[in-house]
Amino acid sequence: MPSAPLSQKEIEDRLRELPGWAFEDDRIIRTYRLATHFAASALVAHIACLQQELDHHSDLTLGYNTVRLSVHTHDAGGVVTEKDFELAERVASLAPSHGAS
Repeated sequence: MPSAPLSQKEIEDRLRELPGWAFEDDRIIRTYRLATHFAASALVAHIACLQQELDHHSDLTLGYNTVRLSVHTHDAGGVVTEKDFELAERVASLAPSHGAS
């Protein structure tokens, strides 16, 4: 069963609890900066494992020393749902251990 879309107000309220995250083009997004490309690559690998565990996957982009996530729920028609915030919160909690800011 597809997840229910969150309202604009629900999204705004939840984003207040996630510094650095924003709502753009029907997705929640965040770019993390890291000290090196290797550190960014390690964060990507950790996020990929987390996404497998949650069975919820973002668009994940690796740059030289950046990692960008763009998250929405495909099976709900490409809107933001609770599943997206669960992933974002989990990423936000693990990113500092990689030196991400």
